[in-house]
Amino acid sequence: MAAAAAGPGQGSGPGGSPEGPEADGPERRRKAHGMLKLYYGLSEGEAAGRPAGPDPLDPTDLNGAHFDPEVYLDKLRRECPLAQLMDSETDMVRQIRALDSDMQTLVYENYNKFISATDTIRKMKNDFRKMEDEMDRLATNMAVITDFSARISATLQDRHERITKLAGVHALLRKLQFLFELPSRLTKCVELGAYGQAVRYQGRARAVLQQYQHLPSFRAIQDDCQVITARLAQELRQRFREGGSGAPEQAECVELLLALGEPAEELCEEFLAHARGRLEEELRTLEAELGPSPPAPDVLEFTDHGGSGFVGGLCQVAAAYQELFAAQGPAGAEKLAAFAQELGRRYFVLVERRLAQEQGGSDNSLLVRALDRFHRRLRAPGALLATAGLAEAATEIVERVARERLGHHLQSLQAAFLGCLTDVRQALAAPRIAGKEGPGLAELLANVASSILSHIKASLASVHLFTAKEVSFSNKPYFRGEFCSQGVREGLIVGFIRSMCQTAQSFCDSPGEKGGATPPALLLLLSRLCLDYETATISYILTLTDEQFLVQDQSPVTPVSTLCAEARETARRLLTHYVKVQGLVISQMLRKSVETRDWLSTLEPRNVRAVMKRVVEDTTAIDVQVGLLYEEGVRKAQSSDSSKRTFSVYSSSRQQGRYAPSYTPSAPMDTNLLSNIQKLFSERIDVFSPVEFNKVSVLTGIIKISLKTLLECVRLRTFGRFGLQQVQVDCHFLQLYLWRFVADEELVHLLLDEVVASAALRCPDPVPMEPSVVEVICERG
Repeated sequence: MAAAAAGPGQGSGPGGSPEGPEADGPERRRKAHGMLKLYYGLSEGEAAGRPAGPDPLDPTDLNGAHFDPEVYLDKLRRECPLAQLMDSETDMVRQIRALDSDMQTLVYENYNKFISATDTIRKMKNDFRKMEDEMDRLATNMAVITDFSARISATLQDRHERITKLAGVHALLRKLQFLFELPSRLTKCVELGAYGQAVRYQGRARAVLQQYQHLPSFRAIQDDCQVITARLAQELRQRFREGGSGAPEQAECVELLLALGEPAEELCEEFLAHARGRLEEELRTLEAELGPSPPAPDVLEFTDHGGSGFVGGLCQVAAAYQELFAAQGPAGAEKLAAFAQELGRRYFVLVERRLAQEQGGSDNSLLVRALDRFHRRLRAPGALLATAGLAEAATEIVERVARERLGHHLQSLQAAFLGCLTDVRQALAAPRIAGKEGPGLAELLANVASSILSHIKASLASVHLFTAKEVSFSNKPYFRGEFCSQGVREGLIVGFIRSMCQTAQSFCDSPGEKGGATPPALLLLLSRLCLDYETATISYILTLTDEQFLVQDQSPVTPVSTLCAEARETARRLLTHYVKVQGLVISQMLRKSVETRDWLSTLEPRNVRAVMKRVVEDTTAIDVQVGLLYEEGVRKAQSSDSSKRTFSVYSSSRQQGRYAPSYTPSAPMDTNLLSNIQKLFSERIDVFSPVEFNKVSVLTGIIKISLKTLLECVRLRTFGRFGLQQVQVDCHFLQLYLWRFVADEELVHLLLDEVVASAALRCPDPVPMEPSVVEVICERG
């Protein structure tokens, strides 16, 4: 092969043995490039980045199909010098050796395959010889079988034709026999009650009798069959009218009557009339269960009775009607839809009456299960009678019940809140009645907050049953959207929070005399409760609601910030009202103590009046009470002599100018005018300023109201010398204790200054008591 590839004159040469070095690298790369071009389907001129290859018809191309050794040698001798010729020979010899080496390697590597292929070919030759012999024997046998088959067919041809004719005659005779026996068969079937078999016999023979009725014998058979068929139809109608059997049996009767050719319109009316009687009986049974006696079954059992009785019967009637009277067309469908609508409306009324009896219960689990079964049962008639709208009406009932349950739970939450307030009232009143200590305000607040929160969580869990995945109606748009957003979130949760705030604010509307019947501690507790709702509870409850009820509705909802603002405003109003009520209580004591005393003829003061001690005690009790629920608050820096200051008619700069030692009753200066001028330059005190949510602000408001009341009462009285001194002693006593409760002690000083100054203005003989004496009396008191 190598010598042939080299051409004549190139086959032998020095070193012509197969041993030798391999071909150079460029030649191998050229071969590899050629194989790649063949793999990718590229022509010689399409190789990337390379010029077009040599002409495939060139006889001097060693790798071409048209290679000519003589032409190649002539070209080399003409174009190449001797040295190049020698190099070409050497290169050619190297290539021949490389080809010989590749061939030997190919043979060595595939030796076993060649041997196996040789054995396989030898075996195939032997097998094919045996197969040819068997095929020859098979062909001989098939020829013999074909010959025998042809002789048998020729022998039996006449008999086959006679047998075919006899079989046809036999079949005809059997048919005639069936026709002649038909009246007796029909009579026997009617007597045995096999009406279906009789109708099938009549159906098989009807066409033949109709075709050959002109023959006397067939005419007689037809007349007998018509008489029997008429009696059969009469018995079927009688059985159908009796109505003792169920819907399937009556449907069978109607089907047989239709097969006998009875008018479909008349049968349709009778079928619906009988079905109405059965279904009305089911409705009367359900209505009897709603009566006072015997006791009505639970709602789940009631819906089961209605589903298995009425709804199941309606489904059977609808299925049978559509199967029997399909030929009636749209008119028959409308008639069935009107029939179902009328009876379905009566059934829904009974169901709603029974569901209304469950509205007072607190557990929704049984009610939701009953609604689920009610809704599931009506899927089948809803699919059979789409135009009747039964499924839609059932969904509306479920939605209506869900709305009513939300309203019931809202009322339950409101009642629970009012119950908590009643418990707080009783707890606040119990210690006063029994003479023992009751639970503290902090404990009462915690109990109220936890009780309300537990009721809210219980209500959420209860109404969440309406949206459970296993409930058939939970995938309805209402329960995925409006029920969650507008029903639960807005109607139940937001509605309850706003109702709670309104209930709390109602305690501020009519305070009445001495604060009315509302305990001040209840106002304080409610204000703290609303403030806690504003800071954390509202956000927690609404987040919990949104997590449990994945709202898919885009309807607007109340923002958390709006509810928090309403709760904060409620807390502020309650706390402000608490300040007013407590201030009014202390003010009433001060007013009565001033109005019931004769200040002109009073004796020289030796003690602090008891009412002032009571004021300090009540203020201290209020301080303790408020401190249980509110933080301390911020105070201004207090002076070191706050508890040492002694009130006198000379205590302030304006009073020093007003009551200087040179004062005489006949002094020409108008003291009222001087007092009014001094007030223009003094700091204005806002008695009813907004109250902040801390203890200091609350006590400051109460003390301002009390001292302002004392000031106004003093302005309405006339004081003697000892009366003025008693006011001086009382004010000093109040100053000793009240300054520590307020945010700014200067506020107490200013108000008490005004009280002493007003008393001095209304005293004909304003001789003050010595400060040291005042201090001794107050310390002793």
